[in-house]
Amino acid sequence: MTMSDDPTTDALRYGGLAGWDLEGFHTGADTEIWKRLGSHLVTVDGPEGPVSGTRFAVWAPQAKAVSVHGDFNDWSGQPMELLPGTGVWVGFVPGVGAGALYKYSVQTQWGEWLEKADPMARYAEIPPASASIVWESDYTWSDQEWLERRAEADLHAEPMSIYELHLGSWRKGKSYREVTEELVEYVTWQGYTHVELLPLSQHPYEPSWGYQVTGYFAAQSTFGNPDDLRHLIDRLHQAGIGVIMDWVPGHFPKDSWGLGRFDGSALYEHADPRQGEHRDWGTYIFNYGRNEVKSFLVSNALYWLTEFHVDGLRVDAVASMLYLDYSREEGQWVPNIYGGRENLEAIDFLRYVNSHLQKRVAGIAMIAEESTSFPGVTLPVEEGGLGFTFKWNMGWMNDTLSYIEDDPIYRQYHHNNLTFGLVYAWSEHFILPISHDEVVHGKGSMINKVPGDDWQKFATLRAYYAFMWSHPGKQLLFMGSEFGQRPEFNEAVSLEWWVSDLWGHHGLQLLLRDLNRVYRSHPALYTADSDPAGFAWIDAGDASGNTISFLRRGTGGEQLAAVINFSPVPREAMTIGLPSTGSWHEVLNTDSEIYDGTGKYGNLGQVEALAEPWNDFPARASVVVPPMGAVWFSQDPVEQNPGHESDR
Repeated sequence: MTMSDDPTTDALRYGGLAGWDLEGFHTGADTEIWKRLGSHLVTVDGPEGPVSGTRFAVWAPQAKAVSVHGDFNDWSGQPMELLPGTGVWVGFVPGVGAGALYKYSVQTQWGEWLEKADPMARYAEIPPASASIVWESDYTWSDQEWLERRAEADLHAEPMSIYELHLGSWRKGKSYREVTEELVEYVTWQGYTHVELLPLSQHPYEPSWGYQVTGYFAAQSTFGNPDDLRHLIDRLHQAGIGVIMDWVPGHFPKDSWGLGRFDGSALYEHADPRQGEHRDWGTYIFNYGRNEVKSFLVSNALYWLTEFHVDGLRVDAVASMLYLDYSREEGQWVPNIYGGRENLEAIDFLRYVNSHLQKRVAGIAMIAEESTSFPGVTLPVEEGGLGFTFKWNMGWMNDTLSYIEDDPIYRQYHHNNLTFGLVYAWSEHFILPISHDEVVHGKGSMINKVPGDDWQKFATLRAYYAFMWSHPGKQLLFMGSEFGQRPEFNEAVSLEWWVSDLWGHHGLQLLLRDLNRVYRSHPALYTADSDPAGFAWIDAGDASGNTISFLRRGTGGEQLAAVINFSPVPREAMTIGLPSTGSWHEVLNTDSEIYDGTGKYGNLGQVEALAEPWNDFPARASVVVPPMGAVWFSQDPVEQNPGHESDR
């Protein structure tokens, strides 16, 4: 098929799409391909005047024929035409408007007909139905103030505490709009700076939690239409809350109507299963070396950042992308051109997507879930790194959870699990994650990881969270962990909100609220996260006592001392070194009665540091540290411990 000499005829055939519109797609340079492929409401010039309808365009270069069928043609199908030299099939259907249902029928080179959803659809039917839906947004945003402030922020020097949630079970059965005000109110009350949403791209299988995506450009329709999601994000921004969304460029499922073998050939994935399949997950792996696939994925990332005003993407399973032998036995993988195990094409892709997005959208965060010691994950691309803004600190998470899972009597033999993270704390820009992955599949909920009776469980968890919030790095906590839900995460049911009114649970919830408040009001805890000068050990060696103490310093000279006791024995006269004399205010005590602690072990609001050297510090103070508790001291002129003022 060729272009005709009659522009009117071509407009009706191709809906205004021309071959040159797709040149960037084929070179990998078009990062807004959703504007060209997929379904679009257009008006074209016909012989008798303008004609309105929908243009359908889909990439299927190996197909013998493609047709679009939907509720507008009784699902009988309308043949599409191959736009010369592009591998893209196009069809313009007059009279079709927003809300129309459709699918593509794709005939392979072997004559088999495949029924496929549109890879570029921006809306889709509620699963298990799988038709695509014609959609154009008419949403008007009201978050300009937030976007302007975001563009000026230095994320590494800003407070960042992230509340991770699975939207489908945070309040089970509620839509985007129905959950909006509750989520805004709760996150504001708790004091988190950001929410992180498990993937909200269209996915058919609820137990995948969104990590097996069939519609990369469609918001999950179970909860409403795309503009309903825009409304949720807009309201969070208006409340001063950032929105991070999980993004899954590492693999995609094999559903027959999805991306896999789209035109009968391995189009989006590698043909060789040693490169193109995750056997453990039953999914396909994207072919990062193919220009059109790069265009598809980078466009998808940019789509969520620009069309939905998302503030950052947490990139799932980065390690599986970086290594060709990931979860593979010898002989089941193909080495790179140098004989190594690194996936050079995936590495180039990650560098491309990170550098491109950060140039295009000011102030966004790109976050890697990367579980190995791959070097330079958060190093800038121009310095040879991957260019991520942050990396999840999986080593810190594994070590410290292992520590609190031990009985206190055995913790002295594993003290290194508490302290080792500071050996490499500045090798990357880290987020400390207690995510959904840590409270599923038999790992136990956070409260049930801790041995002992309920008093010990809640006290230890309060101390652990205080340790986490005072440790260099940003923080992430999965929903339900903030009030000590006992069952593991289960996407099929709602959180057990009713327990948050009970003893222990409510105190823990109030502690998280105050941790966030104190954290955000003390620059010592976040402005120098990326600088080793922002941290100093007071005492890292008290293994037998199960205690650690350290100093945090802000870029403006602010100082905060944290002392944590993971033993059941109170320290009623513990000596610590301090950098200056004078009054140090107790700004947090996890044993306060308001947190359902004993209220017996405090420092009457402050301690006095005397000019008596201790270790490498010029001053010393005697402090009271509760059993399985933590206290923070600041020399800034701050208010009394908010735990004494919180209301129930």
